[in-house]
Amino acid sequence: MNILAIPATASVNGINRQLLGSAARLLEGGLVADAAVEIIDLNDYELPIYTPQREQDGGVPAKAQELYDKIGAADAVVVSFAEYNGSYTSAWKNIFDWMSRIDSAVYQGKKVIMLAASPGPRGGAGVLGSATPSAPFFAAELIGSLGIGSFYDNFDAEAGELSDADLKAQFEKLLGSLAD
Repeated sequence: MNILAIPATASVNGINRQLLGSAARLLEGGLVADAAVEIIDLNDYELPIYTPQREQDGGVPAKAQELYDKIGAADAVVVSFAEYNGSYTSAWKNIFDWMSRIDSAVYQGKKVIMLAASPGPRGGAGVLGSATPSAPFFAAELIGSLGIGSFYDNFDAEAGELSDADLKAQFEKLLGSLAD
């Protein structure tokens, strides 16, 4: 199973990338048979701010098409959202807006898991509260979501895994459901 992992932030070493690294190790370690995970860097898809005028003048940028095609080629998608001011990062929102101009079915019927990690106790509740209800509109087969709050208290950076037993069990169960 080919799984595309998207840290929905431009932060290269951020906690959402760390969470996806943990997910990749679990998935490829046997949680899902024959899993191959590609974690992208959203900085590779930096684009001008979307406006209808830019689209009219130059069409959809090639990098937006490239990420849209990566989603299309995957069997499943795992997105981990950073939360900025209770919402999406501007980096994610912009590439997502551009991809939606190709087709509003951005997730293309793929199985999708939505995660969020935050240093605060809410675990990205704001961004997940926006992303999960709208997922079906963008053709996501939403398998589930999980927010990891107080990340630095619940994640062992040295081991690269969740240290809280209950969160770890929820995380593994959610990721394992990709095989269903």
